[in-house]
Amino acid sequence: MRELILDTALELFIEQGYDKTSLREIAERVGVTKAALYYHFERKEDILLELHLRLHALGRGILDQLDGLEDERESFALWPSLLDQFIDQVLANTDLFLLHQRNSRAFEQMDHDNERHQAENDDLEQRFRHFLANPAIPLEQRVRMACSVGAVFSALMGMSGMFGDGVTTEQLADLVRQAARDLLGPARAVG
Repeated sequence: MRELILDTALELFIEQGYDKTSLREIAERVGVTKAALYYHFERKEDILLELHLRLHALGRGILDQLDGLEDERESFALWPSLLDQFIDQVLANTDLFLLHQRNSRAFEQMDHDNERHQAENDDLEQRFRHFLANPAIPLEQRVRMACSVGAVFSALMGMSGMFGDGVTTEQLADLVRQAARDLLGPARAVG
C-alpha cells in the first residue's frame, strides 16, 4: 500500500504540481480513505521526502559497490560499468527527475526544513568526497570520474525535450554513455 501511495502521489505531483495536490486527492486516486493514507504518511511533506529518497538510493547503490572494493584503485576500471548502471537507473526513474524539475520550490523548502533529508544528503556527499579524495587513485582519474557524473546528470536531467523531438531514450543513453567514456579517456593501468 505504501508504494502504491508513493507511486500515485508521484503521478499527481508531476501532473498538477506538489502545491496543487492534496492528501485527499492522493487518497481518492489510490482508492483509500484519508485516514488510511495517514496511517502511512502523516503529511504531504513526508511523501515528498520518501520520493526524493528514492533518488538517494540510486547514488547509494553505486557508492556501496565502490566501498566494497578491496583495492580502491580498481574503481577507475569499474567506473564505466558503474556509469552504465547509473544511466540505466536514471532512465528507469525519469519520473523522479521530472518531479524534481517541476517542483523545485517544494524541494528547496524541504532542504531547509527536514533533518532526515539533510542527514541523507550529507552522508552521500561525504561518501563521494571521501572517494574522490583518495590519493591511491591518480588525481587525473578522480577528476575524470567526477566530470563523467556531471555529464550524465546534465544530459539526462533535461531529457524531456531538451534535445528536441524525435530523440529516443535509447539514442540519448548511447550518446551519454559515449560522452562519459570520452571524458574518462583511454583505459590505463592503475598502480
